[in-house]
Amino acid sequence: MKVIYLILIGAVLILASNVLYVVKEPEQVIITQFGKPVGEPVTDPGLKFKAPFVQTVHRFDRRFLEWDGDPNQLPTRDKRFIWVDMYARWRITDPLLFFQRLRDERGAQTRLDDILDGETRNAIANNDLVEVIRTSNRTPQSGETVPEDETTLDVIGFGRERIRQEILTKAQTRTDDLGIEILDVQFKRINYVEEVRKKVYDRMIAERRRIADRFRSEGEGEASRIRGEKERELLRIQSEAYKEAQGIVGRADAISTETYAKAYGTSNDAEDFYQFLKTLESYETSVDAETWLLLSTDSEFYKYLKKAK
Repeated sequence: MKVIYLILIGAVLILASNVLYVVKEPEQVIITQFGKPVGEPVTDPGLKFKAPFVQTVHRFDRRFLEWDGDPNQLPTRDKRFIWVDMYARWRITDPLLFFQRLRDERGAQTRLDDILDGETRNAIANNDLVEVIRTSNRTPQSGETVPEDETTLDVIGFGRERIRQEILTKAQTRTDDLGIEILDVQFKRINYVEEVRKKVYDRMIAERRRIADRFRSEGEGEASRIRGEKERELLRIQSEAYKEAQGIVGRADAISTETYAKAYGTSNDAEDFYQFLKTLESYETSVDAETWLLLSTDSEFYKYLKKAK
């Protein structure tokens, strides 16, 4: 009996698992019978019923799904090769049509590769590089260039945003009959190919070096001007100081002479003594061991030497 009960319980469970199924909140379901869809898509979450064994449940995500394209090397209208990397967001809007045309998400991803890559290639090929890179017309802000290097940016007619919108619009029209909706398309990255990027970097480096050399030259000129002004100011200060010092020395000598005159001019002996001192000073500064003197009898030097005898 226990074996029979166990067999009955197992049969009921198997039957229930083939009759009952649960639709989760982020899901939508298509029921097929012998491979063909039957009934309407099930979008309400909860416990549902189906015919056992002959019907199959196919689940599809109701949420936003991701498409991430591979980077492609594409030519612009002006023959510039760039790497373009795109991504998109899409969702399944009609699960029955989606199942009939694409079967599953893998088939949808493959179809989106064809659609989005193709529309991106066409959009890039129909526009110049400047249209793909820039989004709007603007003038360089102060600080981006120096006054002598100011240039006017090329005027664009579309810009990257309008190109992106064009890709999105055309791709949406190609997915109307697939049961999916492309919600958004964005550029993930746009870059030059390696050969072109190296040339661009070299040109940028040369331009920055040219500006740096000009600034350096202007700086050296300004430094020379400052050094020249410093030297002139230093010479002026030294000249004025020397002039003031000589004036002080002159005034001091005048006072000293006046003092000597007062001290030695009070008597004839004092005056003679003063002359004697000055003569000795002259001897000291003008006569040494190697000096020969030829003196006349009326010389001041001879007079004191004669008195010394």
